[in-house]
Amino acid sequence: MGELFAGRYHLVDPIGRGGAGAVWRAWDRRRGRYAAAKVLLHSDAHTLLRFVREQALRIDHPHVLAPQSWAADDDKVLFTMDLVRGGSVAHLIGDYGPLPPRFVCVLLDQLLAGLAAVHLEGVVHRDIKPANLLLEATGTGRPHLRLSDFGVAMRKGEPRLTQANYVMGTPGYFAPEQMAGEEPDFPADLFAVGLVALYLLSGRKPDAEALVRRFEEQGVPGPPAEVPPPLWEVVAGLLQPDPAVRFRTATGVRKALGAVVELLPEPGGEEERIEVFDQLGPLPPGFGPDGPEPDTARAQGTWATAAGTPMAPEAPGGPVTPPRPVHPPHTPPQTPQPPLTGPTPSAPTLPLPAAPAAVRRAPGPPARVAVPVLLLALVCLAVGLWALATG
Repeated sequence: MGELFAGRYHLVDPIGRGGAGAVWRAWDRRRGRYAAAKVLLHSDAHTLLRFVREQALRIDHPHVLAPQSWAADDDKVLFTMDLVRGGSVAHLIGDYGPLPPRFVCVLLDQLLAGLAAVHLEGVVHRDIKPANLLLEATGTGRPHLRLSDFGVAMRKGEPRLTQANYVMGTPGYFAPEQMAGEEPDFPADLFAVGLVALYLLSGRKPDAEALVRRFEEQGVPGPPAEVPPPLWEVVAGLLQPDPAVRFRTATGVRKALGAVVELLPEPGGEEERIEVFDQLGPLPPGFGPDGPEPDTARAQGTWATAAGTPMAPEAPGGPVTPPRPVHPPHTPPQTPQPPLTGPTPSAPTLPLPAAPAAVRRAPGPPARVAVPVLLLALVCLAVGLWALATG
């Protein structure tokens, strides 16, 4: 178990998969820590060009999960990110159902802080949805959300990799202008944030098309039963069908959210405390907190599941995500949970924490690769020429 990839990364066990690649827990020998490694499953020109775009994104922000390094080995490529252990907000809804409004405001504020940093770089995410909002395993402490998966993101002004009328993203979280085939823009991401807010508050995936019809027929409809009226004012501003009427910036939404959060009801004494569990489970045999054991470290060339069954990386369907661990039963807290939205030293006048400034990191040197650099450059050049030729 544990293929040594490009002489640097031990692929330990699969922890998920996306449309273009499988995500593995990997031991980074150079940095001496575990990371999440997204391994590209297909090597066609279109997918490779998307991979090049995604791994080139460098945004250093506590609420953004962006690529950190990349490597290539023969016909396979990967890039790595921080290993986030708490699952997604979809897991949290599965464990608890609808979340308390103040807790939702903390998650939304962190999502908007990360999204503001992404937009500051001129990048439209285009796939804001619960499965892409990951959580650190903070237990019953303050949650920590990170915006992930930039596989279909694009910078404003970049050429599209698909036909103009082809919509990229996840059905159910599209803004009306996306469905109309307009050029991607920041307000489309904010519309998806409004849908995520309804999902967190109701525990159900919202019907975007029905919401758009209600807004077109009624102006601003009344709040759903599960959304407090002060919070609905912000959510409704995100869900306006006309992007010219919708919130224009993530920072503007954060300011509006900070102004209404203190109007929300305080947590009740019997309200269940929300706990973000470690969703990854234990390391497989042969691996410990300090990396692979000596015998595992010498193993070469085996792709395997957590159970040790060999798996070909190009097999149809790809690796299967292992089952989530069973969590202990929840017990109500003996004392009321303290508010999660109190002032912080960095933002003493706001009830929610201010977004740390986004820092653009200069790309570091690429990871050592097992294929000639010239060959990789020729591949990228060929992909670029193919993209220009096909539009």
